[in-house]
Amino acid sequence: MIASFVFYGWTYPPYVVLLGATIGVTFAFGRMISQTRSKIVTAFAIALNLALLGWFKYAGFLADMIFAVSGVHAGLPAILLPLGISFFTFQQIAYLVDIYQGKTRSGSLLNYVFLISFFPQLIAGPIVHHSELIPQLGGNRFARFRPEDIAAGVILFSIGLAKKVLLADNLAVYADRLFLAQSMAVETSMIEAWLGMLCYTFQIYFDFSGYSDMALGLGLVFGLTLPVNFWSPYKATNIIDFWKRWNMTLSTFLRDYLYFPLGGNRSGPVRRYANLWIVMLLGGLWHGAGWQFVFWGALHGFYLTVAHLWFRHSRLRVPVLISTILTFIGVVFAWVFFRAENFAQAGAIVRAMTAQTAPGIWELAIYETADLGIALLAVSVALVWFMPNALQITERLKTATVSTRSSMAFAGVLGSLSAVCLFKVYVSGSNAFIYFQF
Repeated sequence: MIASFVFYGWTYPPYVVLLGATIGVTFAFGRMISQTRSKIVTAFAIALNLALLGWFKYAGFLADMIFAVSGVHAGLPAILLPLGISFFTFQQIAYLVDIYQGKTRSGSLLNYVFLISFFPQLIAGPIVHHSELIPQLGGNRFARFRPEDIAAGVILFSIGLAKKVLLADNLAVYADRLFLAQSMAVETSMIEAWLGMLCYTFQIYFDFSGYSDMALGLGLVFGLTLPVNFWSPYKATNIIDFWKRWNMTLSTFLRDYLYFPLGGNRSGPVRRYANLWIVMLLGGLWHGAGWQFVFWGALHGFYLTVAHLWFRHSRLRVPVLISTILTFIGVVFAWVFFRAENFAQAGAIVRAMTAQTAPGIWELAIYETADLGIALLAVSVALVWFMPNALQITERLKTATVSTRSSMAFAGVLGSLSAVCLFKVYVSGSNAFIYFQF
């Protein structure tokens, strides 16, 4: 636990106090809820956590809206967003609700501190529930450092590291150039826009799923099984399937703690789709304080509504290959708004992607290194659609019967891959994980 707090406070030590305080206060409320089952206490504790998140993440956004409407400047100081606040806030809300509903018990303070602060999942998930992690602390695997757990953990961590350093960071070069070109009012062609957006689409997948693989791998080293957060999302055959595979713990949280309490699909189709839109709008806002994130959520709400209506009323079944490609294209278009700094930038890229602009000349010299970008995209396509995911690879290696020689060869390959990643980070650094900003 001490290592987790040191890890959290490495970049900005004062926020260690914030993390410790919010853990202590939430645990105290959890004890009160456990004893009283008070709806008022539960609501207040949840509101307190949301207020903290709102101040650090949305106060500036709200001040900008007030200024845009009234011309009144709120004069707020610059607020540094605490790392992982969106994730640990949702974890603590889930803990409070689960205690109120009798799904879990408050337990000990040390266990709760461990639940929230465990460093592999603290910054960017997965969102771990009390009932998923705490029972494992008393099991026969925790902190026993079993060879099979360490081996599986190292494999997962190494794959995640390679995803981040070798793929995501290199794809980011081409994705960033597209958005930089638009911010400089440089007109881009349809091919350039699609190249840039495909690079970002694979970048965010390798970046976020790479972090999740590393988190799960570190958990296994300690003998803990963290919940899976990704399961080959770009293989999804429809947008409903996509959200069952992408950021799975967030999807589960939004379903269990927002969609179902709103009524879910129990109150007729109109209420059902209204609830769906509310969930996706708030899910978009959870990612970032900006209207483009809200629109990203709204767009996915629209996709989901169309998909549900299609499956409900249409007898036509689209072939798997076509439905997978259509789903992927829809996701790519939505990522434009997720990545864009504003609607003007997003609109310019969408116009370029739909051939509504002149051919244009990319003035950022991307074609000097275009071969590498295209090669990265080819590798990304092969890995995403034609290869097993990191968890499947790890599971197959765990159950496979292999010779000592082949085991040593695989260990050599894995070690070399990790060494290349670490050398690249040492020489040229590495981009921050995308989801660290949330």
